Amino acid sequence: MKFYNREKEIATLRDFEEISKNSAQMTMLLGRRRVGKTTLLKNAFAASTALYFFVAKKNEILLCDEFTRETEEKLGIVLGSFQNFASLFKALMVLSQTRNFTLIVDEIQEFANSNPSIFSDIQNIWDSYKDNSQINIVFCGSIYSMMKRIFENSKEPLFGRLTAKITLKPFDIQTIKQILQDFHPKYTNEDLLAFYMVTGGIAKYIEQLVINKAFTKKKILDVIFREGSFFLDEGKAVLIDEFGKDYGNYFSILSLIASSKTDRGDMESTLQIAVGGFLDKLEKDYGLIKRNRPFGAKESSRFNKYLIEDNFLNFWFRFIYKYRSAVEIGNLDYVRNLVERDYETYSGLILEKYFRSQLIDSKQFSAIGSYWDRRGENQIDIIAANELEKRAIIAEVKRQAKNINLNILKNKTTTLTEKLPGYEIEYKGLSMSDM
Repeated sequence: MKFYNREKEIATLRDFEEISKNSAQMTMLLGRRRVGKTTLLKNAFAASTALYFFVAKKNEILLCDEFTRETEEKLGIVLGSFQNFASLFKALMVLSQTRNFTLIVDEIQEFANSNPSIFSDIQNIWDSYKDNSQINIVFCGSIYSMMKRIFENSKEPLFGRLTAKITLKPFDIQTIKQILQDFHPKYTNEDLLAFYMVTGGIAKYIEQLVINKAFTKKKILDVIFREGSFFLDEGKAVLIDEFGKDYGNYFSILSLIASSKTDRGDMESTLQIAVGGFLDKLEKDYGLIKRNRPFGAKESSRFNKYLIEDNFLNFWFRFIYKYRSAVEIGNLDYVRNLVERDYETYSGLILEKYFRSQLIDSKQFSAIGSYWDRRGENQIDIIAANELEKRAIIAEVKRQAKNINLNILKNKTTTLTEKLPGYEIEYKGLSMSDM
């Protein structure tokens, strides 16, 4: 599959590379697994002098041997041998005082397992040599919580050393449409919704569907629910390293959220445990959920609902993890039938997210959200407000346009419009025909 989008990220990385010729740069590239970080870096620096170090789960001496060979081949020099990464990193920092090059360290968080003191060593060496260095370092990792801790926790040695941070997000809707146009030009809006619902713009998942020529709802579900499917264990593959031994509680909470038990009280009554600490970590440390409060509510509002940000993980927890007993005994047709049974309702919720994402991508609004009153009633699917221009869109989302009634929508907005004094309000119905 060809390389899509990422023009802005590539331009930014190349800007940092240019700056490094006069001032050493240390950038963190953050993003969930499968989003395309490594592919981005290899494309951004394809024409540059760039060293690529992948920190595999192996002995540090063996890693140093690999990194040394990479350095000698790319830079055309003889470095010698090193017993630890700190010595090699020091040699590279000394070398960078006389020549400019880029150093990519991929999955840097894996050093925490082999030699946790490496981060202190990197700090000391960086502080000692950066002022006269021409190096452009990019540290990349996919265990979100560990990367945040290594570089953004004030108690960690590399805190405050970054010169830049890039968070790589999934492909936007326009890119997803372009990919479908390239590989399945006659795609329907149902195809687009199913493709978006499962991949959420994650590069690896898109690649898997492209390889399997799965561009319709039926073919996509065929690929997911066949024996040996890449997708069946993917939720565990992505998250087990994040959560460690506590993954059971986190998985249970995420499964409830994916099944529309989005209120903290509902979760606690179901699981019979306090979930506040888990929810805080899922939101702040792992970046997996979003606390959604009614439009216009204060930050301290207790009327919160929690949403899983990632489309694929939401789907995985809603259907695959929830019915894991059937998956484990190979009864994939049973789970597939459950997806088919609930598809219209579930995909309708994803359609709401699709339109919210579209409004976010338009860059026209200062706030976008949804609304419900104190009793959890009078729910409004989408409110998008432009504070500067004093205008707002209030929208109802349905799969079928015939099911939208704007008069009912207007009658539900009495309390909401009080939060938008002086605004010009446009009421809209959004359906699959508007995708």
